[in-house]
Parts: sequence; structure tokens; C-alpha cells
Amino acid sequence: MREYDEDPMMGRGEQAAPDVEPAGVPVGHAGARVDVAERRAWSVSGLIGLAVVLALALAGAFSAMTVGWALAEERENPAGVVLAVVLWFLAAVLGSALTVVGPGETRVVQLFGRYIGTLRSDGLQMTLPLVTRRKVSVKVRNFETNELKVNDADGNPVNIAGIIVWQVADTAKAVFAVEEFTAFVAVQSEAALRHVASSHPYDNAAPGEESLRGSTDVVAKELAEEVAARIAIAGLEVVEARISSLAYAPEIAHAMLQRQQAAAVVAAREQIVEGAVSMVQGALRQLEMQDVVVLDEERKAAMVSNLLVVLCGSSSATPVVNAGSLYT
Repeated sequence: MREYDEDPMMGRGEQAAPDVEPAGVPVGHAGARVDVAERRAWSVSGLIGLAVVLALALAGAFSAMTVGWALAEERENPAGVVLAVVLWFLAAVLGSALTVVGPGETRVVQLFGRYIGTLRSDGLQMTLPLVTRRKVSVKVRNFETNELKVNDADGNPVNIAGIIVWQVADTAKAVFAVEEFTAFVAVQSEAALRHVASSHPYDNAAPGEESLRGSTDVVAKELAEEVAARIAIAGLEVVEARISSLAYAPEIAHAMLQRQQAAAVVAAREQIVEGAVSMVQGALRQLEMQDVVVLDEERKAAMVSNLLVVLCGSSSATPVVNAGSLYT
């Protein structure tokens, strides 16, 4: 049961409110974690170790031959038997310390369950005998999340997926700090993608706000930083993150398409009207400057109205020839 500190200013039977834990502190238990960091394991060139193993094996074979010669002469040689067994045993023990490490691979070394270190040098290596070695790849890997349905900042459901490029940076934490680091990356990447997608609108962002569709680079950078912060506990790092799929959910896709089409039509009309007004102003200015015709304000208004109807109309206008004067 949680105990609360008593406040002398509080009445009997009252309890002080529990302190609020700061952000980032595990909730519940004390939050015990595997406190381990990668370090270099002791090793020597495997060629030297191989030479020692072969020398011991040959020495054991020679000792066994001496035992055979003694038996042929009908005499005993117990020392030779013991020496041959010891030499072969040492050769077998040292031979178990030999391991081959390929490029882009490491070996996490444990001695009776205790972490000894990590072998990162490639080639034939010789480390401590009687150890267990776990292969951990440090090559760059790709992971593509499932297509997730998430509500954006405006509450609209969108389907989104991302690609995370990552690699193992600390082999000790990757092996001992989490149960399975590849599954850990998958879960944390999808959680980060959900959080990032719900923090931005799909489009039509407010001034100073980033949208998922219009600011993909900014969103990708934010996704990479959040995934990196989540998987750092496992000794992993993010190389790059990208949005691979982004669309409205099918149930609102048609409505949103109509909204986008309406916005496009409005934008096109605004541009057409702006151009038409500029053309009408230029026409009236040239008529006045060249003194082609003198129009009063009423006729100017009629001319402007007719020109705007012709220029802004969605269909071709049918011209009407005025055979009289402007005032009939």
C-alpha cells in the first residue's frame, strides 16, 4: 500500500495527494532496467589461435605415437597417455574459442551468462574459451509499417504508412535490454507514426502549421526523431524515415475529393477574374489614351460588365453587333 506523508496543517484522517511523476519516468514499479552497454571483447588474431590449436593437436598426436611405440616394445608409458589426453583437451578447448565474423556482423560474447563484450572485427577471431556467442547484424535494415487508419489533427480518418531505415548501434542493449529488438522496432515505429499523423492535418493547414500532404519532409523528419527517441533504449538508431503511403480513408475519400475539386475551381475562378479585371483596365486605359471614343460613366460600366461576362464566362459568348449608336 502506498504511504503518504502527513501534513501538520491537515486534519486527522486526511492524506496528502501523491506526487506527480515527471515525464519519462516508468509508471508502476521502480522501473528496473537492464543496465548494460556495449564494450569490446578480448580477442586475438584467429590465425595465431589456429596455429596454437594445431600445435597442441600435433603434440598430442606425437605423444600418442610414443605410447604406441612403447606398446610395440611391450613396455608401459602412462605419462605419454596422460600428456596426449591433456594436449588434445587443450586443443579442443582453445578450438572452441575460434569464431568467424563476417562484414557487417558482430558476436555478443557471454561467459556462463555474464556479458563479456562484443566482437566487431571481421575475419577469423579467437576469444575466450567456453563462451557462448550470439550473432547480431549491424547492417542497415528497412522496415515498412502496415497501412494504419489514423485520425488527423482535424479528426478526418486517413490511411498512412511509413518506411523506417534503422540499424543496431549498441549490440549489448539490443540483445539484453529488450526481448526481441526487431519486433520492438515494428511496434514503436507504428506507435510513433500514429502520434505524428494525429498531430498534423492532412491538408489545408493553418498559417504556421505543417500538413501531412504539403510538408512531407518536415513530417518525415519529425517521424524519424520520434522513432529514434522510442527505440534508443534498445541501442538502435534511425538512419532515415519516409512516408510511403498517404490517403484519405475510403469512407470520406469521395467527400474530400469534392472539397478539393471545389477549392481548385474557386482558385481557378479567382485567377480568371484577376486576369479579366486587368484586361478590362488595360482596354479602358488604351481607349482613353488614344482618344478612340469618349465614354461616360454609365457606358464604361456597361462595357466593363460586358467584358467581364465574356472573359469570365465558362462558355463562348455569342457576339451581338450594334448597328446603331451607343445610346440606342
